[in-house]
Amino acid sequence: MSFLTASWKKLCFANYAIDPEILLPYVPAHTELDFFEGKCYVSLVGFLFDDVKLKGITIPFHKRFEEINLRFYVKHFDGKRWKRGTVFISEIVQKPAIAWGANTLYNEQYSVYKMHYKHDLNHDENFFSYGIELEEQWQLFQVATAPEPTTYAPGSITEFITEHFWGYSRKSATESWEYEVKHPLWKAYDVLDYEIIFDFEKLYGEAFAELATRDPDSIQCMDGSAISIEGKKLIK
Repeated sequence: MSFLTASWKKLCFANYAIDPEILLPYVPAHTELDFFEGKCYVSLVGFLFDDVKLKGITIPFHKRFEEINLRFYVKHFDGKRWKRGTVFISEIVQKPAIAWGANTLYNEQYSVYKMHYKHDLNHDENFFSYGIELEEQWQLFQVATAPEPTTYAPGSITEFITEHFWGYSRKSATESWEYEVKHPLWKAYDVLDYEIIFDFEKLYGEAFAELATRDPDSIQCMDGSAISIEGKKLIK
C-alpha cells in the first residue's frame, strides 16, 4: 500500500536559475544536481493537497490543505538507470499531523504556518493565490492563467521541472532516503500574469535572499492529478 495518496491540484511554479554552489550543502548522498540547458534551478511551488489519505486512512481535518515549498532538482544512478528527483529545502503547511509524519518518516523539512489558498475562475482567466502569514505579513505567490490547460512542449523547461518522479532526502552524510512519486503527465496553463511577494531570506535563509529581488526565469502552472507517494528506500 502507498504511504500517501492524494490529489495535487493547481500547482504554480516560479523557477529561478541559481548558483549551484548554494545548493551543494543540501544535496543528499548518492545524488547530484540536475541541470537544464546548463543551468541549475530552484522552484517556489504552491499547490493544493486534496483527498489526502495516509496508508489508506483519512486523518480528520487533514483531508484538504495548501502547501508552499522551495525545492531543487537532482538525479541518482541506481546502477541501471538515472532517476530524476526533487529535494526540498522547505515545505510549509498548516496541518501539524502532515508535518510530523513527513519529518519523522521521510526526513523532510516541513514547518507549520497559517496559510491561505484562493482560486477564482471566469470566462477569461484563472486566478490562483497561495499565502503564508509570516510576522503578521502575508507572503504571497499569485498567478493568473488562461482558463484551460494544454499539453506542454517536449524538451521545454516545463517538462524538466515537472517530470521529476522521485524524492530524495538526507539521512546522514553517507545515506539518503529515496521514494517514488507516481502520477500521470499533467497539462499546463498559459500564464498571463503573476505576483510574488516573498521574504526568501526569513523563510529559507540568507543564501536565498537575492531571489526576493529577482524576477523568476520562468513561471508555470499545472492542472495536477491524483498522486501516490510510495514507501521509502535507504540508499547507502
